[in-house]
Amino acid sequence: LKKNLNTDLTDRQEKLINAEVTKYKAGLASVPMHHFKVSYNKHTLTLEDLSTLDDQNWVNDQVINMYGELIMEASNHKVHFFNSFFHRQLVAKGYEGVKRWTKKVDLFTKRLLLIPLHLEIHWSLLTVDIANKSISLYDSQGITLKYAIDNIVRYLLAEAKEKKQIAFQKGWKMNVNKCVPQQKNDSDCGVFVLEYCKCLAFKEPLQFTQEDMPKVRKRIYKELCQCKLVQ
Repeated sequence: LKKNLNTDLTDRQEKLINAEVTKYKAGLASVPMHHFKVSYNKHTLTLEDLSTLDDQNWVNDQVINMYGELIMEASNHKVHFFNSFFHRQLVAKGYEGVKRWTKKVDLFTKRLLLIPLHLEIHWSLLTVDIANKSISLYDSQGITLKYAIDNIVRYLLAEAKEKKQIAFQKGWKMNVNKCVPQQKNDSDCGVFVLEYCKCLAFKEPLQFTQEDMPKVRKRIYKELCQCKLVQ
């Protein structure tokens, strides 16, 4: 300003100008970024979606599903992640209602299937080890969801029959993992599910705790914004 006005500013003028600049910057910072979006493949996250990772908010379906997409890509599709609406659709409409979901996917060539369960006010995770024909439950509140496991067993048997995979039409084993990291609040179940997914997909030990959740939330937020997992 001194150069443009070709004159020196008084202390009072300089203070007034600095105050106005500060107010202007504060105003810009407070403007909500309504149009901010992160897109990856068929997934789009808004700022509202990402905000579910703040503090102790409940993580929503959009965050869960896009993170699952990042896991599949990072695993070179050796891991298959089911959309969080899959189990609800399976319960509501049976195998015929979800048969088309794997029209272009051969589940029986995958190493691991990850199936998030959205149970109204709780997230849980089912996994399927294809080679060992083993179905496992990971729940951060220690809940035993046998009915959900039974649903997936019936689904896999129907899928094996549909795809003419005789070897997978019997012999499935079920397992409820009790010794897994547990949450100590009512809001972090979705974050626990995402961390289970990442660790299991890349064969990492489940060594996180409730105390790790704030930094895990921040890391997931960053990974989603960058559309790339931090390995």
